[in-house]
Amino acid sequence: MDKALPFIPRWKSLRNSLRFSYNPIAALDQYVAEYGHTFRFYLGGMVPGILTTDPGLARHVLQKEHRKWRKSPIQTERMGHFLGNGLLTSDGDYWLRQRRLIQPGFHRNRLAALTAVMNREIDDFLDRRFEPALSAGQPVDMAPLMMELAFRVVAKSLFTTDLREEDLSLMGDAVSAVQAFIARTFRQPYLIPWFRFRGLYREHEGLADNFDGIILNYIQARRQSGERQDDLLQMLLDARYEDTGQGMTDRQLVEESAILFAAGHETTANALSWAWHLLSNHPETADRLRREHQAVLGGREPGFETLPQLQYTQQVIDEAMRLYPPAWITDRLCVEDDEYEGLPLPGGSRVVVYIWGIHRRAGLWEAPEAFRPERFGREQKKEYHPFAYLPFGGGPRLCIGNNFALMEMQLVLVKMLQRFVVEPAPGCEPELQPLITLRPRNGVKVSVRKR
Repeated sequence: MDKALPFIPRWKSLRNSLRFSYNPIAALDQYVAEYGHTFRFYLGGMVPGILTTDPGLARHVLQKEHRKWRKSPIQTERMGHFLGNGLLTSDGDYWLRQRRLIQPGFHRNRLAALTAVMNREIDDFLDRRFEPALSAGQPVDMAPLMMELAFRVVAKSLFTTDLREEDLSLMGDAVSAVQAFIARTFRQPYLIPWFRFRGLYREHEGLADNFDGIILNYIQARRQSGERQDDLLQMLLDARYEDTGQGMTDRQLVEESAILFAAGHETTANALSWAWHLLSNHPETADRLRREHQAVLGGREPGFETLPQLQYTQQVIDEAMRLYPPAWITDRLCVEDDEYEGLPLPGGSRVVVYIWGIHRRAGLWEAPEAFRPERFGREQKKEYHPFAYLPFGGGPRLCIGNNFALMEMQLVLVKMLQRFVVEPAPGCEPELQPLITLRPRNGVKVSVRKR
């Protein structure tokens, strides 16, 4: 890598700020095509940084030298301002302590217990919400349906006891609104004073407070009842710090639960929505999935022990997340002077890992724009750079709920493909809406019929 990186001046970044705000992927893809895989630029026209699609630099920052790099204030302060100081937004010693405390809750035994919860919630959703959506005979928008389904799955996995429909609705709306607002502050930081003047910060702080208040009510009700449930909330309540033997405070429980809600449904829902877009346009892939499901399950309920046998189903999910990574970008801030292959990275440097660009970079992937689940076969995966595929991040901060999400996606694909055929709806091509996660703008509209 040359020491003198290509540089995009501030005026050019500012000139493109409106386009960047609407669809940053289009703007960044153009930069990559013009300036190469690694260059200096101004994020949102304001924040200097180095953007890269080099998996080696991504590995250096996220894994090999991670102690020299921290989450940037964009993530810890702006996101943390609304979402609290949970695993997604915390950093340093506090993050490490929380990670060690919570990690056991996502081990095999806990996930195995949650399989039945997921199966019941998916079946109920398909009967009560999805099938009625087909009755109008119009194209079905999978994006809001997958968002609702994923939210209900994580809600039921966190709180086994029934949540009120009113609370679920309020929480879902709050998460969507707050995420969209946070994304605006990332892309147009020069408008933050205007946002404050107009009262938008207060408005979204109120939404976040209402969200936290609902969660706190359920936590306190569980504590007071003395009941024990086999769910994620019980795991959080039971967790004890090794050094003190104490559990988390109510505030910590709210913050970690809020992060599980926000991150645990958004990424899964978006990945499923894009998967249905791909499967509707590749019926031969959907047919192959059904053949695998029949061969492995024989009509039985999918369970924790049988999911690893659904190898092609996992490959389809992997390829969908390569083409449409839910977490499409991340960044790190250097806190100690560093260097990568002759490139000085002094303290204060910011490296933006452009995950979308890595996942679609020619040279890393053959025919990178093509949908080819076969590329994720057991032997084929060995051929790729270990950081050429980062749907859940990489290094010590690899998403703690990655196996939870993958298990849920497999169950949804199995159960829906058993009951429905999904085909493209004419004239309904989804667009990219890169917020904190990669949403489909205007939804994913497909034609669905019962088998």
